Amino acid sequence: MKLTAFTDYSLRVLIYLAAEPGRRATIAEIATAFAMSENHLTKVVHFLGKQGWLANVRGKGGGLGLAKPPQSIVIGQVVRATEGPSIPAECFGDTPDTCSIARICRLRGVLAAAVEAFYAVLDGHTLADLVHNRSSLAKMLLVQPVAAPIRATTA
Repeated sequence: MKLTAFTDYSLRVLIYLAAEPGRRATIAEIATAFAMSENHLTKVVHFLGKQGWLANVRGKGGGLGLAKPPQSIVIGQVVRATEGPSIPAECFGDTPDTCSIARICRLRGVLAAAVEAFYAVLDGHTLADLVHNRSSLAKMLLVQPVAAPIRATTA
């Protein structure tokens, strides 16, 4: 099963923010850290805010932050919300009758079980599990301001 870019970006945003909880970030920072489009990221951030996972604060001193503790954000729930219904094959869609063996085929049951197993694994993990190496993630992802060079003064 291949996840959409929207799901990928959603998980990256959550990981980025969980790498240093309590710190607010901007869309530009996150886009820079992952080399992704700010326009796409804006849609992702809006969605995550509507779902209650992000606190999006506008204005001076604003930015993005987690709305919940990382241990309460279940990865399976995030993936389900961002992916929508799982349709691993044509027979899961709106018109399953287009397959000539649909009435007797057992593939649908096998694929349904595989999707259930996929989500069962994801449901067993929270955002906190993904950022257990928080300090390493923060060093790698967070854009640190570059100090201005010190100019020698002549006395």
